[in-house]
Amino acid sequence: MNRFTACIAGVVLSAGLSIAGEKSVMHCFAYTPVASASQAEWDAFYKATDALPKKIKGIRRVWYGKLARPLTQYSLNIPDAEARKKLMADMKGNADVAVVRRENGACFEFTDEAAFKAYASDPAHKEWEAVYAKVRVPGTTTYQILGQ
Repeated sequence: MNRFTACIAGVVLSAGLSIAGEKSVMHCFAYTPVASASQAEWDAFYKATDALPKKIKGIRRVWYGKLARPLTQYSLNIPDAEARKKLMADMKGNADVAVVRRENGACFEFTDEAAFKAYASDPAHKEWEAVYAKVRVPGTTTYQILGQ
């Protein structure tokens, strides 16, 4: 009985360790939705996104939806290089502030970094981008999480 218990404990522990060493890449992006996007355009985006794991080798799964806490980003619009230089030198000057609110997001899990790098040049990615462009304001906040 003790050998059986030890064997089961070993299997359980090794399963947990294999998950801990995951080397996948999580590619995530937050975006601002187009207010005038139709339900048909959203449905096309959902359908196209759901199809990515079947169309692009190396994508394991996808998630998408509204962000629980929207991201608000601020950036300075400085008219020219000289004005930027002056502002940075003496920390005085004027600049317009642009505010962008990212309300939606998506994440794609890739098997590894090579799969992530290859995905941008895949023709299916280009097709997906055309559908995605109809539901988002240009520009995204993008990042990748590398498995340890």
